[in-house]
Amino acid sequence: MHHNTPLISTIVVGLVLAFVLGALVQRLRVSPLVGYLLAGVVMGPFTPGFVANQTIANELAEIGIILLMFGVGLHFSLKDLLSVRAIALPGAVVQISAATVMGWGLGWLLGWSTGKGIMFGIALSTASTVVLLRAMQERRLIDTERGRIAVGWLIVEDIACVLTLVMLPPLAGLMNGEATTGGLDFATLAWPITMTLGKVAAFVVLMLLVGRRVIPWILHYVAHTGSRELFRLAVFAISLGVAFGAALLFDVSFALGAFFAGMILSESELSQRAANETLPLRDAFAVLFFVSVGMLFDPSIIVKEPFPLLGTLFIILFGKSFAAFAIVRLFGHPTSTALTISASLAQIGEFSFILVTLGVSLSLMTERGRDLVLAGAIISIMLNPLWFALLDRFLARREATQVAEAPAADEGTATREPLPVSKLTDHVVLVGHGRVGSVVSAALRQVGTPVLVIEDNPGIVERLREQGIDSLSGNAAAPDMLQAANVTSARGLLVAIPDAFEGGQIVAKARALSATLPIIARAHSEEEVAHLKFHGATSVIMGEREIANAMLAQIAGNVAAALRPKPAEQGGAPSAA
Repeated sequence: MHHNTPLISTIVVGLVLAFVLGALVQRLRVSPLVGYLLAGVVMGPFTPGFVANQTIANELAEIGIILLMFGVGLHFSLKDLLSVRAIALPGAVVQISAATVMGWGLGWLLGWSTGKGIMFGIALSTASTVVLLRAMQERRLIDTERGRIAVGWLIVEDIACVLTLVMLPPLAGLMNGEATTGGLDFATLAWPITMTLGKVAAFVVLMLLVGRRVIPWILHYVAHTGSRELFRLAVFAISLGVAFGAALLFDVSFALGAFFAGMILSESELSQRAANETLPLRDAFAVLFFVSVGMLFDPSIIVKEPFPLLGTLFIILFGKSFAAFAIVRLFGHPTSTALTISASLAQIGEFSFILVTLGVSLSLMTERGRDLVLAGAIISIMLNPLWFALLDRFLARREATQVAEAPAADEGTATREPLPVSKLTDHVVLVGHGRVGSVVSAALRQVGTPVLVIEDNPGIVERLREQGIDSLSGNAAAPDMLQAANVTSARGLLVAIPDAFEGGQIVAKARALSATLPIIARAHSEEEVAHLKFHGATSVIMGEREIANAMLAQIAGNVAAALRPKPAEQGGAPSAA
């Protein structure tokens, strides 16, 4: 029976196509974002076959933008930004300005107005948060100076884009040339700008004075109820509710409202839990956002506009990267640092999509310009891994020919930070420091057993290092992670993470390194026990079984105590015998 269900078909077809194409491009060592965008192209109006409902897709994309910006706010670190502010702030401003000028120049050559050219340049100036962070994490550069500079640079770009989103609506008339054609002057423009800034200021003050207390209090209250479902619902209600309320009461964009909600929440000790609990749904709607953006892209522009597209790619891949390289070198940082930051910024992503969508709605960008930006984003994200690979080869060649800078002046010539092997021996390698791992770690340290923790939560790793506990940040299944933990010289490996599939990968890699290493893993079902033992676990502890055994032991002890003769009964009258 046929049902007219455009909402369901848009979500289902979008997610299925995004999964298929995302997995395909991942096999080709390209960011899955490209697959999500291509899924939108396939189900868009410019390609044959199924065409999704664009209105519904746009509304789903709005939810995706809210959750995406909420996630950006959750990971916003003022501490990290301040540590590299001397280079990140001027560097990002110079790079954004350079890209904007180059975009305006290309727009002028294409016959666009000044306002449209500036809007085009701004859309080309900001890198993808998702792509940059993933590249830094894969190369273990997050905790290095290069990584901190890149992330700080990215934060400044994100803040600049958020401010741009706020200021564009009141400035749209001026940028569209109404100052000359419609009698609009700066005096009449000052009032709407002042009103906009006043509303934003009122919203910020409300969030800092009220939200800073109310939001953490709500989360702490819900956390103490013990309901994970209610906690997740609370996080989503806060992110969506603040974004909607900001737009309704203060005329602030959904993006800015969600960003501030995440930023306020990031100060709470429950921020990491909030990020982890809501990640699946945030990822799902982020995927739908990228799919909806892909639906706007007309692939025929690659054939119709080859030279404008090449100009767009030149700005993204070379223009703003050269500006970033120049300013990093100007601040005295080594060549490898400058090249790494340049390569990481040689792409555009989610903020560019948000900007072009807003630009088209405000008549600040033509559909032609939007298609050029989308094509530039897709191609630059696809080329970004190749950019790093070429950079690796270039730096390796410089090192081999002894042209590279002295090691004392650089923190490494390669764009992938090597993992040093731990000097610990006869230690216990503990994978995961959550509810189970933290108890195990404390018990081992109490009896004087050396422990090395592998944990993929940066916040937990930072706290462990502050306590003087040896730890590695990352996924234990990643290449070289177990070797870095010196697992071949360890007295045992404890896999305390709840994910048995990932645990099986870790167990298999550890067993390949050592055939005699005692490996104890954690499971939640008989199937997981079999899976872990199949991959080489020496012993598997199933939590539910241990709880049942402990309960039986307790009740057996209570029954035995109840049946034990009382002292009066033991000293009673002698038997007739």
